[in-house]
Amino acid sequence: MPLVKTWQLIAVSAVAGLALSAATVAAAGPWDSGQRKAERDKAASWGRTGGADHGAGTAAALPQAAPSAPGVLAGVRPAGAGPGTGDGTGSGTGSGSGKQAGAADSGAALAAALRPLLADPALGTARGACVIDTATGKVLFEAGAREAMTPASTVKIATAAASLAALGPDHRIRTTVTPGAGPGQIILVGGGDPSLTAKKKAPAGAGGSLVALAADTAQALKAAGTDSVALGYDDSLYTGPVLHPIGENPNLAPVTALTADEGRPDESFSGPVKRSQDPSRDTARAFAALLKERGVKVTGEPARAKAATGAVPLAATLSPPLAGLVERMLTHSDNDIAEALARQTALASGAPASFDGVAQATGAKLAALGVDTAGSRFADGSGLNRADKVSAGLLTALLAKAADPQRPELRPVLTGLPVAGFTGTLRTRNSGDSPAAGLLRAKTGTLSGVNSLAGTVVDPTGRLLAFAFLTANTPDPGPAEKGLDKLAAAVANAS
Repeated sequence: MPLVKTWQLIAVSAVAGLALSAATVAAAGPWDSGQRKAERDKAASWGRTGGADHGAGTAAALPQAAPSAPGVLAGVRPAGAGPGTGDGTGSGTGSGSGKQAGAADSGAALAAALRPLLADPALGTARGACVIDTATGKVLFEAGAREAMTPASTVKIATAAASLAALGPDHRIRTTVTPGAGPGQIILVGGGDPSLTAKKKAPAGAGGSLVALAADTAQALKAAGTDSVALGYDDSLYTGPVLHPIGENPNLAPVTALTADEGRPDESFSGPVKRSQDPSRDTARAFAALLKERGVKVTGEPARAKAATGAVPLAATLSPPLAGLVERMLTHSDNDIAEALARQTALASGAPASFDGVAQATGAKLAALGVDTAGSRFADGSGLNRADKVSAGLLTALLAKAADPQRPELRPVLTGLPVAGFTGTLRTRNSGDSPAAGLLRAKTGTLSGVNSLAGTVVDPTGRLLAFAFLTANTPDPGPAEKGLDKLAAAVANAS
């Protein structure tokens, strides 16, 4: 019997995954539920660490998930499906003219609901908005939808789609140990795994383990009669500046191909914190300590070295499948994972693994998916750079691609989005008795003066809609977020 691949499992389970119950969500993941706010040194959500707050309260205290599965199943059927099969027109029976009338009525209802909300001064001086039916691609509402704006962290939707298109959801990133050029030398070689950890228990789910790598390396060395080595480390896979263009920032470590625990010097595994200035060296030092614990003496300090091309590894450790990394990045707005995935896209495209290479590769890979990237710029993978530019229309087009039954490899773009009122950066937004609670999944974006929200929602007629709202020059992030949440709830409630 052939093995079932991860992407096949994703294709089968993605739709069902959109119908979340409170019990399922309460048990999901140990990842942080706070949102990283770039350029803001203090925010209440940053006070949360680990998954300690995921179990707060009782299941009865959580908002109940709406029964979204039937609607999603209808919404993702291929365009052209027959009456009553979720063709996205909002009409379950009747003639084609009736369906057209239903679609027109739906667009009118959306416009009537969204236009007054878009006029809210809290949303700044510029807005871009787009809502489409993912099954048919029909635009139901748009306002400035083609204007490229700074997206903040909603650019991670583009980062995710590009990496999945370039590498596939089953791809794993390797960290290896190879023999060095001289006798008694070994080299720790970074592959850019953002999940790599030196902790004995992985803090954020399965990932590449330096602990396991050290154990396997020690076993291989002892089998060869070696109990003393000189350790080198190779982080040359990435090129260009390691610092983000915005400079040193607690939301992102220096971007290197060999970084354990996101360069965090403490026990945290998410949220802003002062990072290591040289993650590669510190990772090598941690690996040396792990080898010593396993009876292998490491002479001297680890030193930067170059692994021989084609060298057979003594040992290796693998990241989770790319699908899992994408989901973690989107749910918790993880900037370190985003920059790593953007570089993996660049490498797969033959571009340099640098910020410049990311700018080349991301746009090209998205254009190859058949979406309109006119006016877009991808200056980084995380959205921390204000030079990033995308349109609301592009974001909704990418979400529709991820919902396409013919593109199951892109499905983690949808399954990784936080759920309103339940998970990740949306846990406290559109919660309680909001019509969007449990139905809406979306990626947030926040920079000073920039607020955005893009995702999917099942409307009352059962269609899966994709939406994106981008704003600029917002005077206060709190009211801006509330304004965006009202827009998203209106999409969920209008038919």
